[in-house]
Amino acid sequence: MLLHGFAEAVTPLNLAMAILGALVGTLVGMLPGLGPTSAIAILLPLTTVLGPVEGIIMLAGIYYGAMYGGSTTAILLNIPGEVSSVPTCLDGYPLAKQGKGGPALGIAAIGSFVAGTMGVIGLVFFAPILADQALKFGPPEYFALMLLALTVIVNLAGNSIIKGLIMGLFGYLFSMGGMGPSGGQMRFTFGSDTLSAGIDMISVIIGLFAITEVIKGMEERSGAIAPGKIGSVYPSFADLKKSYKAMFRGGFIGFVLGLLPGCSTAVTTFLAYDVEKKVSKHPEQFGKGAIEGVAAPESANNATSSSGFIPLFALGIPSSPPLAVLLAGLMIYGLQPGPVLFEQSGGFVWTIIASMFIGNVMLLVLNLPLVGLWAKLTTVPYGVMAPVILVLSIIGAYTVRNSLFDVFMALVFGAVGYFLQKYRWPVVPLILCFILGPMFEQSFVQSMSMSSGDFSIFFTRPISLSILIMAFVLLFVSLILIRRTKQRVKAAVGSEVDISG
Repeated sequence: MLLHGFAEAVTPLNLAMAILGALVGTLVGMLPGLGPTSAIAILLPLTTVLGPVEGIIMLAGIYYGAMYGGSTTAILLNIPGEVSSVPTCLDGYPLAKQGKGGPALGIAAIGSFVAGTMGVIGLVFFAPILADQALKFGPPEYFALMLLALTVIVNLAGNSIIKGLIMGLFGYLFSMGGMGPSGGQMRFTFGSDTLSAGIDMISVIIGLFAITEVIKGMEERSGAIAPGKIGSVYPSFADLKKSYKAMFRGGFIGFVLGLLPGCSTAVTTFLAYDVEKKVSKHPEQFGKGAIEGVAAPESANNATSSSGFIPLFALGIPSSPPLAVLLAGLMIYGLQPGPVLFEQSGGFVWTIIASMFIGNVMLLVLNLPLVGLWAKLTTVPYGVMAPVILVLSIIGAYTVRNSLFDVFMALVFGAVGYFLQKYRWPVVPLILCFILGPMFEQSFVQSMSMSSGDFSIFFTRPISLSILIMAFVLLFVSLILIRRTKQRVKAAVGSEVDISG
């Protein structure tokens, strides 16, 4: 199946989509403030004109490509585009000030390639096994699985779990507009024919991510910042010798923790940095320009993003904001991520996985020679980029259903998203519950129908009970990891920062 996937992935169109996604991902990961979530949201409407394989190859490429690109601003400008890039700043920027920005970027790219490849290899072996076991699921097991997925809200809630739960509730309420998923009855239409079709998923995503980022960017950014020194981008043999163990350790940590639903890259990168500092023979060099301090977190970052596809494909659980938006893209195509995806759409899944191998190679080949170009692009003022992003967002919202109502909703959610982020209300739980809420409701209604209203059905079936126990254990572990990561972020940047990304 994997070999067949490679045969499909190397067709001219699929290969072009992988390269395009990787390049766009690198660009958006490198530009401060324009992360993978916003980029996928902007380009999500393209899924209406591309086939499912081509569309998802491109969107997935944007995601793991952005993991590569995020190191550029962290190392050269000391600006972490995402919280997960904060550990890279700690040693990357001191290296740039010493004139070693190029080797640091080279090590980041090589570490990203090594760890990203490790993650995809793990995806090849783990996802089918997990999906095969999950084929035994019935409605009660799906209900428990959706509950496990919703515990991700704790990790994506930022600095307030209560706010995250409230936003999740609002997301579910928004998803209830239109026809109900179980009984087919109309709900919350308020007599409007327009609302009978429900609120479009893409409009909500474009509004909360893309348009909100434009408004925030225009308020916060005014000009360009000069990048630090680059030098030769190819690391020396000594740098590689110092870094290769850090790459594998960071990749292993990122992969294992990335399997936990909702374990963000912010958690894994700080943990990888801490581990590397503890095992180092010269821990006093960390924070002053240790090349291992770049290799470990960048490797963990990419391994986490790759292993995040395992719970997404096998269980339908998105472990990060970009994967939540990617989940929406899969559902737009009528593909239901989860146990049956490998059985019903095996060719699709294996082609995506094969394209990720190709995309990782392309990123390494393209990024090392183009580092100088990426560095120059960091000087583009946000005022030039913002109008382009806004126009693309509006066109994207309109083209899905050719409806001005969808454009209006995108603008409304853009304004709402701006105020939510300004006052530190997390928006990702809203999106997650907007997507998963109807499936959660449907599996609950079906389970109650099977048991004649007896709630014990969730506890008398071994798989369902095991998943519920796993959900509570993961919730406990998540709370501990979040608390520790918040302390590390505060110590690193001097203030409390949202770690939900």
